[in-house]
Amino acid sequence: MGSKGKQGRERGEEGLIVSHFGVAVEVLFESGERRMVKVKRNSGHVVGDHVTVEGEVLARHPRKTELSRRDARGGIHLVAANLDVLGVVLAPGTPPGFLDRAIVASRAAGLSPFIVINKCDLPEARELGEAVRAVYGGILPFFTLSAATGEGIAPLRAFLSDGHRGAFVGTTGVGKSSLMNSLCPELNLKVGELSDYNWTGKHTTTVSSLHALPEGGELVDTPGFRDFGLVDITVPELAVRFPGFESLEAHHCRFNDCRHRQEPGCAVREEMESGGISEERYRTYLVLLTEVEALEEEALKRSWRSNKEKR
Repeated sequence: MGSKGKQGRERGEEGLIVSHFGVAVEVLFESGERRMVKVKRNSGHVVGDHVTVEGEVLARHPRKTELSRRDARGGIHLVAANLDVLGVVLAPGTPPGFLDRAIVASRAAGLSPFIVINKCDLPEARELGEAVRAVYGGILPFFTLSAATGEGIAPLRAFLSDGHRGAFVGTTGVGKSSLMNSLCPELNLKVGELSDYNWTGKHTTTVSSLHALPEGGELVDTPGFRDFGLVDITVPELAVRFPGFESLEAHHCRFNDCRHRQEPGCAVREEMESGGISEERYRTYLVLLTEVEALEEEALKRSWRSNKEKR
């Protein structure tokens, strides 16, 4: 390496984390160079982070957005940073309520959600698409396609090419991996072994990776990121971000802590009674409200136990 490259590393180089291998990250620098940098397994760095690298030290820049998930035990895991869109992938067999939960979580994270109905080559998927479009078609960007046949892929490519950086979430069996492979052909290539970078960790599995699309835009591949619980959502935020309640932005409930059940002067119930919100949307909201209330109660219990242990 020339003296110019050495001087650049000494004073620090700006870059973007494009792959995370658990014990190391791959950084794409503004010069176009890619380099592996060792990190601690729980360093907190994720794909999408903008960093300054000096030698083997990473300094992370402030994040615009964070995409997190809550696991079955209630733990919160950061998945990626600085995304602006999240694609919710559906197919026959997707559990009820998943779409609404994903939309609320996406909006709470500062991301713009969009809907993808996969497997449209199957009659069941076409029926699902018609039903979902009837409820959400006027609310969110909507794509019906088949990752297997390529039908309907072009409009999604065009959407992502408008400078978006996003990811997909979907439950098992919706074809998220096939969709990623259709959009990012390079995903079919075998990831290089870490020994190629002259350090140990051969055959380490990639946690996540960022891929530039041929026509423009970027996608983060997040293996294992399927269902996820609501993260850091409060009861007031739920109604603001719940799909189908958009008309409430110009209305306010009488009480700031209104939970939209039986409280007087409730804008949600008034909107439902006037036909602005369907009863189905309202019932779905109540299901998620119960979930958010349970999470808030559990958080209070954990805080109480933590404070008690400190005394």
